[in-house]
Formats: sequence, structure tokens, C-alpha cells
Amino acid sequence: MENKTAIITGASTGIGKSIAKYFLEKGLNLVLNSSSQSKLEEAYDEMGAPINVHLVAGDISDKEVGQKLVETIVSKYGSIDVLVNNAGVFQPKPFLDVTELDLDRFLDINLKGTYFTSQAVIKKMLGQEEGGAIINIGTVLVDHAIAGFPSSAPLTSKGAIHTLTRQLAAEFGQNNIRVNTIAPGIIRSPLQGKMGVEDADSLAGLHLLDRIGEPHEVAEAAYYLASSKFVTGETLNVAGGHTIGHKI
Repeated sequence: MENKTAIITGASTGIGKSIAKYFLEKGLNLVLNSSSQSKLEEAYDEMGAPINVHLVAGDISDKEVGQKLVETIVSKYGSIDVLVNNAGVFQPKPFLDVTELDLDRFLDINLKGTYFTSQAVIKKMLGQEEGGAIINIGTVLVDHAIAGFPSSAPLTSKGAIHTLTRQLAAEFGQNNIRVNTIAPGIIRSPLQGKMGVEDADSLAGLHLLDRIGEPHEVAEAAYYLASSKFVTGETLNVAGGHTIGHKI
């Protein structure tokens, strides 16, 4: 994958930043996105301000941001080999308390952001002989709901992403465009704090391995899917056995 190109959304913190660092170590040229200009610049500086990393700040729910990501990577490198649709929001809330504004927020950022960024990227990939790879970030909770963690609104948007993955894999497989989903379990990131979970390790029992995951483990999975030439339409659970059972 050395000298290949990748767009990574939501790359300023957590899983997205870890994927960016891992891809950078593997020699890829990157265009990174975050809704926060300042956090994106902080992440860039943390990586050592590499010359083969370019920044595009903006809310991914805005179609123009996805188009700008494509224009940036094409102007710098001429092609798009990988898109990682990592940008997203997640917040639990009881079903009966969810408002239309709540639902719109998750659908706009999670689903529409993934949908229209992929659309902009695929238009370019169709003209490339080698096609490309798209990696969406979903969640194991789509297939394994937890009663004490009510999150119908974000899970509706994430479930749609899982379905979108399979449809795009079918529609563009003949063009050598591979589309897959990574479904993480509980991964150590700032997301837990935003959801009010003070001790993420207290959730270790949700996984058969009796620990939570680390961001670099999702990054390793993303690199595998980015480099694999014969995997498409799949959902790869990076969840320590979360969907299989629990430790009690």
C-alpha cells in the first residue's frame, strides 16, 4: 500500500486518528477530515506535520465537504485508493424521548455523510483501472442490542450503513470497488466520555476476551480491508467476541 492514497473522515480523535497514524506508517498519502479545524490541526501536529498529509475541515453531512475531499486528493495525487468513512456521532437516549431533531442529526452525519462522501469518491474510482476500497464504520450493536443502552436513533443510522455496504459492494463489484464495514465493539476512545461512561474498562465483560478494544486494533482491520483484493460486502466485527456471547 506504499504511496497509495486514502481519505479518512473523523480523523482528529479516537479510531479515526489511529487509522490515520497506522496508514501513515504504512506509507500512504492521506487527506484527513474533521468537523473541528483546531482538533484536526492538533492531530496533524501530533503526527509530526508530515508533508504527505493534507487537511480538509468541515461537517461531513455537507455534501460539499465530501466533494472537497475528493478534489483535494485528486489535485495532490491524481487518484483515490481508499476511503474510510469514520466520521460519526453516537449518543444513547430512550426511544420515547427521541425528537425529530435527534434523529435528523444521526441520519445527517452518520448516514448522509457516509452516503454522499462515498458517492463522490466512487465517481472518481470508476475511472481508475484498479478500482478502490471503501471502509465504513458501523457497530456491533446493529446485530446485538443491549437493553440497558437505549440508542435506537444512532443505531438506525448505523444499521443503514451496514445495508449500504452490501448494496454498494453488489453494485460496483464489477468495477473492482470493494466496500466493507468494520463493526467495533467497545473501543477505548473519547466517545465513552461523551456518552457519560467514566470507566470504559468497566464494560469489559461485554466481550468474551474480557477487555475492551484499543483503537490500533481497528486500524489494523482497516488496513487489512484497504489492502485486500478479494473481500467485499462483508461486516468485520472487531469486538472481542461481543456478538458471540458475554463473560459473566
